[in-house]
Amino acid sequence: MKFKAQEKQNQLIENISSSHLVIGVDIAQEAHVARAVSYRGIALGKPLEFGSHREGFQLFGRWIRDLFKTYKLNKVIVGMEPTGHYWLSLARWLSSQGIEAVLVNPHLVKKNKENRDNTPSKSDRKDALVIADMVKNGYYSPVRFNPESYEELRILMANRETVTKRLNSAVNQIHRWVDIVFPELRQVFKILTCTSAIATLRLFPLPKEISRLTTEQILAGWKQYVKRHAGVKRAEQLISLAKCSVGTTTALRAYKLHLGQLLEEYDLAQRQLEQIEHELHLILGRIPYAQKLLEIRGVNATSLAGLLGEAGDLSGYTHGNALLRHAGLNLAEASSGKWRGKMVLSKRGRPRLRHFLYLMTMCMVMTNPDVRALHHHNVEVKKLKRMKSIMKLCGKVARILVGLAKSNDAYDSTKVFLQAA
Repeated sequence: MKFKAQEKQNQLIENISSSHLVIGVDIAQEAHVARAVSYRGIALGKPLEFGSHREGFQLFGRWIRDLFKTYKLNKVIVGMEPTGHYWLSLARWLSSQGIEAVLVNPHLVKKNKENRDNTPSKSDRKDALVIADMVKNGYYSPVRFNPESYEELRILMANRETVTKRLNSAVNQIHRWVDIVFPELRQVFKILTCTSAIATLRLFPLPKEISRLTTEQILAGWKQYVKRHAGVKRAEQLISLAKCSVGTTTALRAYKLHLGQLLEEYDLAQRQLEQIEHELHLILGRIPYAQKLLEIRGVNATSLAGLLGEAGDLSGYTHGNALLRHAGLNLAEASSGKWRGKMVLSKRGRPRLRHFLYLMTMCMVMTNPDVRALHHHNVEVKKLKRMKSIMKLCGKVARILVGLAKSNDAYDSTKVFLQAA
């Protein structure tokens, strides 16, 4: 479909014919509710409640076939909200049965719930009917299951986010532990997560233990973890500060056990991140155009993996503006009569895709001379505010990525940046 919103909307409406059975399904964890309407919005048959398992899906299929016979229809389209992960099983089953499955925006479902009865009431049966009405009016998007490589990227990046949060939590708790037990350690090591600082916390975390050691014993301990250790002067400083530490002297056994568990969590998260990074590079190697995109200054493997995991195959987009709309970075206007409102971002898209596209653009502004020159031109010549310039460059980066993915060409600044964006 074309990327212009009005043309896309027309095509979605024209897709629903008089021979269509339009079904809306209200998704839940265990039991779904389905309602059916004609292409004109006339309610057909009775509501159906079916479970999220094979028997329930087969019951749903028999219900569709009965409606076909009763109302002499031969086509069906099933709409649903992308509620969490509960919709995936039904969507995959419908795809295996050759039934067209589409998604509706939950935000629009909430806004359209009063169209039928002019009341703010809410129920599963009413929501299913609202979803069916939205589908017959063309307010839907097709379900597209990404190829396996892109699905793996999305899963791994979601996992990476979880592991990163755990790692940050462990680091923050280690900082808290040091502030309570041995605050002088910050005078020895500015970064508490450097190799020597972590080695110190592993081997002799308590000031009482350090004060009984010699410089040679501390250096020998550091050598177990790092070849170029902190040095003799820093070891002497560590002993000196430990002898006059103002850290707590009570419950040291419990504090030591707590630190050991924090370091185990820290090590586990570090290993898991390394494993995820390794897998990301392997998967990106299987995507034809990924290596050429990684050759662009400012595009790193993590941001590209996150973007591809959320957006899917970039070569399937008709234009970079379609990618922006998918991310919710397209512009929205509020105007009436003589009053002209501000142009704002719609934010009706995937927030994680916006996140990665924004991070990639910021990185390119800092490291890519072409994008930095465009940013400078926007700010100094066009007198745009810096954030407006960044948002404008997000669109430029999106068009670059989609264009290179579709053509499979290498990045060439002389072709891409013939004139300022």
